[in-house]
Amino acid sequence: MGCRNSKVLPEPPGDVQLDLVKKVDPLQPPQTDIYQHFIRGDEKTGGTGGGDKMGAASPLQAQAAIPMASAQAPKEPTELSDPQRKKVAKYRAKFDPRVTAKYDIKALIGRGSFSRVVRVEHKSTRQPYAIKIIETRYREGREVCESELCVLRRVRHTNIIQLMEVFETAERVYMVMELATGGELFDRIIARGSFTERDATRVLQMVLDGVKYLHTLGITHRDLKPENLLYYHPGADSKIIITDFGLANSRKKGDECLMKTTCGTPEYIAPEILVRKPYTNAVDMWALGVISYILLSGTMPFEDDNRMRLYRQILKGKYSFTGEPWPSVSNLAKDFVERILTVDPSQRLTAGQALKHPWIVSMAASSSMKNLQRCISQNLLKRASSRCHSTKSSHSTRSSRSTKSNKARRMREKELRELNRRYQQQYNG
Repeated sequence: MGCRNSKVLPEPPGDVQLDLVKKVDPLQPPQTDIYQHFIRGDEKTGGTGGGDKMGAASPLQAQAAIPMASAQAPKEPTELSDPQRKKVAKYRAKFDPRVTAKYDIKALIGRGSFSRVVRVEHKSTRQPYAIKIIETRYREGREVCESELCVLRRVRHTNIIQLMEVFETAERVYMVMELATGGELFDRIIARGSFTERDATRVLQMVLDGVKYLHTLGITHRDLKPENLLYYHPGADSKIIITDFGLANSRKKGDECLMKTTCGTPEYIAPEILVRKPYTNAVDMWALGVISYILLSGTMPFEDDNRMRLYRQILKGKYSFTGEPWPSVSNLAKDFVERILTVDPSQRLTAGQALKHPWIVSMAASSSMKNLQRCISQNLLKRASSRCHSTKSSHSTRSSRSTKSNKARRMREKELRELNRRYQQQYNG
């Protein structure tokens, strides 16, 4: 639900720290949350959390873009110290009275540069919801808010997060949303004992249905990735819902369909965005190709700690089907990935075409498939462990890095400009 840093150029105001493009990893370990006292104990270890708050039980609980909660609302914490009670009361007091008159504020479950996400309960129905509070006094915050509201007020689809109501003030917008309680995609894969290609196609069918619907309306998500795909409830029959429309582009019928904003999450950015050429909704399909690759293997098709090397891999479409479990993955599945991870956007499958791909169609009727769960889980956990080690190392030098943040931001923009210059001629050819 877009409670993370903005991913849109240009530079933010001086008092807000943003990256050039959003770097959020679905396997990245948790960050320290100053509101930990405001998060219930069972959310730390039981259900999946959202935003920057993750449960300690799973190393894969990601820095999600939409709030999550346990299936059954826990009881109010009873053993808070006096200072903690004062902090909670102070936090709740900041809410608009119209919101607190209708909803009980339960827990902070996500935070970003311009927003906070809290879990709430409707006072009359006791139904849980998520409220995203966006600080609109910053231009970037206003842009994200306007983008998300423009999309969510138009959509009604079973696989897309629903907006319930909105409260607006001079400096804040409160967006009341559905609350997904089923956990993140990869957390469930690890928790279950079996995951086959048939299971993968069921997930992709739901996502593709949602993306096809969006594209029909002239909406491009522009930030599709695993942590924005959530299970609606903990049951085995739960649907997948698409979340986080903070970067979405919405066009009316007949409007020019090309976009120019450089935005996204590095590992999922399409080549045409990197070279800063006008692009279409085909960028969503590229991101779905990356997601499909991860879904089948637990590994990333494009990955490098060096941003320039990562972008070169993406621009060349350089990936492989080596290592486990790829020898056990069907050729049809590999063909599906190849037809989406195509550098030329005009050759990429559309959402409608992807839904008709033989792999998607044939797997729906398949009953006997090899269990890929063990290999996928091992790869996911291995990467999570590596990311955790990397994050701990980076935390030890956070103080020195913070003094160089502006310089680093300028360097990243310079690198992207240089990358664009190098590949401009090749792309045009």
